[in-house]
Amino acid sequence: MSNRKIPKDLDCGMAMIMEIIGGKWKPCLIHNISRGLKRPSELQRLNPKATRRVLYQQLSELEEHGIIEKVIFPVLPPKVEYSLTNLGMSLLPVIKIMDDWGTQYLENPDQHPTLKTA
Repeated sequence: MSNRKIPKDLDCGMAMIMEIIGGKWKPCLIHNISRGLKRPSELQRLNPKATRRVLYQQLSELEEHGIIEKVIFPVLPPKVEYSLTNLGMSLLPVIKIMDDWGTQYLENPDQHPTLKTA
């Protein structure tokens, strides 16, 4: 992670999790990678509205936080695959609850989503 002129205030759990998974595509990337090894082209196809630059930036940030692992195979052309680390797998219940909430809201925006506790 780059050095910032003004350090981030990460003094509570919510600030920390938002630092790690906050970003338009990070929860989607974690969700998609959890379904098996993913190559960058697959992730681009699964998130077509995301620019390649933003996807690579957010993948890099997830890798820096230890959520995903990037494996580069020594072949031509280079082959890259992403997978979740154990730390990344520990985020799956959070991502699942977010997905459930969003799905319930999409299906019926006039009702409050009801979710099981984690």
